[in-house]
Amino acid sequence: MELLEQTEQLITHLENMQTIYRANNPPESKNDKAFFQKVKTYTAPIYDLLSEWEDQALHMVKARQLNLHPQQITSTKENMETLMLHSLYVDIKRKPYMEMVHSTRFILDKMLDDLRKQ
Repeated sequence: MELLEQTEQLITHLENMQTIYRANNPPESKNDKAFFQKVKTYTAPIYDLLSEWEDQALHMVKARQLNLHPQQITSTKENMETLMLHSLYVDIKRKPYMEMVHSTRFILDKMLDDLRKQ
């Protein structure tokens, strides 16, 4: 899968995470095995996509095909992973959550712009 398509998918996942967060349906118990299984099923393909995306993005950054720094790629991946869990468990206040969403979206949008110009 191309990096452009992966980035677009990550933006879609990010938007879906915001919808889940806004619905504000945290589990009754953080030890709920059924909920944990649901989280695992939901997040596994996104973790795989993020890993592949990071590898390709870092390769393009090092080849100077993207106008970003390697740390921005790594931080964006880590933010997406964190946002997935916060979205499902709703265990963070709105302001820090939205700040993380905005910083993640900024990098993904910047990457899309660079990729579309190529």
